[in-house]
Amino acid sequence: MARIHLIAIGGSAMHNLALELQAQGNQVSGSDDHFFEPSKGRLQTASLLPDEEGWFPERISSDIDLIILGMHAQKDNPELARAQMLGLVIMSYPEYLYEQSKECTRVVIAGSHGKTSITSMVLHVMQQVGQSVNYLVGAQIDGFDRMVRLDPDADFIVIEGDEYGSSPLDPQPKFLWYKPHIALISGIAWDHANIFPSEEGYKAQFAAFIQTIEDSGTLLYCSEDKDLEALVHADEASIRTVPYATPGSRPAEEGCLLLTPEGEVPLRIFGGHNMQNLEGARLICNRLGVMDDEFYEAITSFTGASKRLERVAENESGLYFRDFAHAPSKVRATVQAVREQYPERQLIALLELHTYSSLNPDFLPQYAGSLDAADQAMVTFDPEVVRQKRLPELNAQLLTDHFQRGDLQVITESDRLPLELDRYRNENAVFLLMSSGNFAGQILF
Repeated sequence: MARIHLIAIGGSAMHNLALELQAQGNQVSGSDDHFFEPSKGRLQTASLLPDEEGWFPERISSDIDLIILGMHAQKDNPELARAQMLGLVIMSYPEYLYEQSKECTRVVIAGSHGKTSITSMVLHVMQQVGQSVNYLVGAQIDGFDRMVRLDPDADFIVIEGDEYGSSPLDPQPKFLWYKPHIALISGIAWDHANIFPSEEGYKAQFAAFIQTIEDSGTLLYCSEDKDLEALVHADEASIRTVPYATPGSRPAEEGCLLLTPEGEVPLRIFGGHNMQNLEGARLICNRLGVMDDEFYEAITSFTGASKRLERVAENESGLYFRDFAHAPSKVRATVQAVREQYPERQLIALLELHTYSSLNPDFLPQYAGSLDAADQAMVTFDPEVVRQKRLPELNAQLLTDHFQRGDLQVITESDRLPLELDRYRNENAVFLLMSSGNFAGQILF
């Protein structure tokens, strides 16, 4: 087995990869300048958590077989510099993943939104029907110890493919590494303006992704996204294209009923965007040998991926959902889904602006109307984070104008969040808490 060192081991994918490499019998080490849960606790349990936070070039020696470089590191990282001086083999994790999956049928699920949910649904179904596949997914799923699996004997690998840079040395999108035989694009909605300054430049990454699909491969895509449909039709690659759309459903007490040719299927999830994701997952599973009746039976026990419209609490003060939503299209879809599921209850939506795009005044107009389906809309951000990102100052009036909601409540002091939510807590209230961050660690339910 090999000796492998991961620079920036604390990342969501990187720490899961470290756990998998160790499980395979490799000698694994790593470093990072800060650790967050759950990666910190999981690395500690596996005795992979470094004794100290930070970078230690003296720990990089010539007997290391491979350096895996995470995106969180910088080009001038001292450990990276030491590895380069020693002439060690250095790979990004998507490059390593591709090298380990050359003999597999590669399935890559991409898109601005929904890719984690679709990948999670596919993996849940494959586990339920007893079919073993390799995988990489960015969120924790019930029933899985770690979210990377690289069994050399597996026939398939299912990868959540994102469009962001591979490593500090390799700015190309991760999903350009994978060269899928089967690909899915859930939709395209411009985000991360710090990486992709223009909408055209963002869409170009998906056009490039389509070009990487293996000859005679298959691309599944959501035809309800007209920009995506135009992109697919503009491509001249020798691949098969298969459109899909949102299937019908109706609300039920604990989720919804999916309308299928085989009758109504009870689900523990709800919302149009979840149904759209489910249809994409069904088509993927079909191509992995799972028949529709098997898929529908297996998906009934799926409860969702972590922080994807996750039901986190219900008590006398209300019903609470947590969602990773931060991009405008996802915020809009998530709020609408909860509104439709609970039409008779008071809906309070709290959105934390945390990413560069969401805090950028030039991008904020994309959020217009995204919170309209809520009875009470609240937005929070940390002015210090805005300063750290070197962005123009934000104020309540600017946010009110861009969200186009006159009664928008803007909160800039995180310790006020619990108190402001207290004003709405009652048995009839539904709270939707949306953020790619953690609300500054405040306990909100």
